[in-house]
Amino acid sequence: MPLTRIHVNQHVIRANAKSGDRNPVFTVKQGKKNTYGHTVEVLDDDGCITCRVVYSPDKPLSCGAKVWIETVGDVKIYE
Repeated sequence: MPLTRIHVNQHVIRANAKSGDRNPVFTVKQGKKNTYGHTVEVLDDDGCITCRVVYSPDKPLSCGAKVWIETVGDVKIYE
């Protein structure tokens, strides 16, 4: 399976905030292919969702975050 990168386009987030547009802020890069979206789900080998990357400018988290990652899986933190 080729490497997949999920890129968060901060310039699109800022432009959306300024203009009121709701353009997709995530670019999923797989080889030479780019796909754009508002939410990205990462699946395990069985097709189950392991995490979700969310852009929600109209319903931010209580802390004000408009972009976040959700998971029910174990998380390893490196400092």
